[in-house]
Amino acid sequence: MGGARVRRIVVPDVAAPGAELSGAELPGAEYASAFELGTATARARTPEQWARAAFEGSPAVFRGLLLIGWTLVLGLRLGPRPSPTHVLGWSIATSDADSCTVTASSRLVTAHNTLLVRDDGVVWITRVRHERRLGRVVWGAIAPIHHLTVPWILRRAGRAAPRG
Repeated sequence: MGGARVRRIVVPDVAAPGAELSGAELPGAEYASAFELGTATARARTPEQWARAAFEGSPAVFRGLLLIGWTLVLGLRLGPRPSPTHVLGWSIATSDADSCTVTASSRLVTAHNTLLVRDDGVVWITRVRHERRLGRVVWGAIAPIHHLTVPWILRRAGRAAPRG
C-alpha cells in the first residue's frame, strides 16, 4: 500500500436518504472538504480506529504541531489525551460501524472531522462553522495547511493499516 493515493472528492451529502454519516452534520457550516483514501483493506479497522491511527498514530513532533495549531491558533478546547472518549483531545460525538465523528470548538470556530469507512476506502470529511468573523479569517489562513495535512495523515494511517 506504499503508493496509496488520497484524492479530494465532493463532500458526501449527509442529508440524502440512507446517508451513512450519522452525526456528521454541522448546522451552519461554512466550510466543508472531503478526502478519500482508496484501499481494499478499509474495513480492517473501525472508523474510530482509523481516526485514532490518523491523529494519534502520527509522529510525536507532528502531533505537537497539530495541538499547537488547534489550541493556540484556532483556540479549540480539547479534552484529555489519552482518553477512550476523545481522539487526541477531540470529543467523540458518534462512533458506529460506518463512521466516527470527532468535534472541537472555540470562540472562533466549531469543527467536525468524520471518518467514513466504506468497502473500497476511507473518506475524511471536515466541516467548520465560523462562530465569529475572526474565525472566518483564521480558518481562511489555516485551510491551505489543512488541505496538505489531511491527505498526508490519511495516507500514513493507510500504510499502517492491518492487512485484511
